[in-house]
Amino acid sequence: MVTLDKIYHAAFVLKQVARKTDLIYAPNLSKDCSLYLKTENLQLTGSFKLRGAYYKISQLSEEQRRAGVIASSAGNHAQGVALAATRMGIKSIICMPDGAPISKVEATKALGAEVCLVKGAYDDAYAHAVKLQQETGMTFIHPFNDDEVIAGQGTIGLEILDQLADVDAVICPIGGGGLISGVAYAIKTLNPDVKVYGVQAENAPSMAESVRKGEAITLDTVQTFADGIAVKHPGDVTFDIVQKYVDQVVTVSEDEIAAAILALIEKQKLIAEGAGAVSVAAAMFHKLPIEGKKVVCLISGGNIDVNILSRVITRGLVTAGRNAMLQIALEDKPGQLLGVSQIVSECGANVVSVHHERSDANMAVTSCFLKVGMETRDFDQIEEIRRRLTEAGFKIVN
Repeated sequence: MVTLDKIYHAAFVLKQVARKTDLIYAPNLSKDCSLYLKTENLQLTGSFKLRGAYYKISQLSEEQRRAGVIASSAGNHAQGVALAATRMGIKSIICMPDGAPISKVEATKALGAEVCLVKGAYDDAYAHAVKLQQETGMTFIHPFNDDEVIAGQGTIGLEILDQLADVDAVICPIGGGGLISGVAYAIKTLNPDVKVYGVQAENAPSMAESVRKGEAITLDTVQTFADGIAVKHPGDVTFDIVQKYVDQVVTVSEDEIAAAILALIEKQKLIAEGAGAVSVAAAMFHKLPIEGKKVVCLISGGNIDVNILSRVITRGLVTAGRNAMLQIALEDKPGQLLGVSQIVSECGANVVSVHHERSDANMAVTSCFLKVGMETRDFDQIEEIRRRLTEAGFKIVN
């Protein structure tokens, strides 16, 4: 059972291991509220997961320590368990989905764990870890459905209240629910007036759907680049705590997550992974009633795979109106491209790519399609360009 005493004890145990991460004022991310960022992406392993994993392992008996520990993880819990086990001289095996970012797999190995890659999603890795645990007698360190793990994550709630005593609301990512369970329990127990909101990826809404239906459900599939919260079934312990202490659970789209990652990079000079950025996405895209409030967005992790970072940034630029593509039907005659580029230039945008298509069987012999890629300021500028092109007689296809 999670208790406030257990969370305070976890804070004492973690004092020499986990950083008390900074709470940063971020006025440029939202005009609706006074927004602060709890930067767990700057934690020792790049994620809050170290807290729960270390506290859980610290409470094991000598016999359990000799047998070793096993865990399943998409990456962040893996690193927390690996670091904690290695520091305490305990053997660790981590089962990870085969689609986990290479950077997280390699980081887990570097921290001293034996990694076992399992085909499928997190839940498949979990099933394999349970099987191995039964065969080996090692102690299973659950990433979220465990009282000690939840207590470890709850230390973040204590820190938030210490760093911003008059906070009105806390927005927290949700995968299986361990983080928000600990944070919500600590905050609501000490100050019931503070609102606690949860956020999930639109394509992995297991907790959101469970809350809506009043029972813990299992999704058939999850598909999101926010791999840290791609969970088919929330924890039974965490579901009960969320029902009791969390005020609302909402979802954000892949494009909204990408836009939040971009905003954090550009405006705050912070790197967040998809799961870590969903709280900011919820604030940026008006998913919650936080107008005029002092709000903390919990950035749960920063371990994004650099191989997909450029794609995420590109997607974020499109969502924010910073990149645009126009397809224009033209008469194939001299001066047309000059006319288009001149209007784009006069509107203050920058052409970055041009593709001239003459071979479409459906177009007239004397016509062509012009695809123009542009760097733009915002959606208003894109609309101005479209209007000016139309007024000049150009036909915009899309």
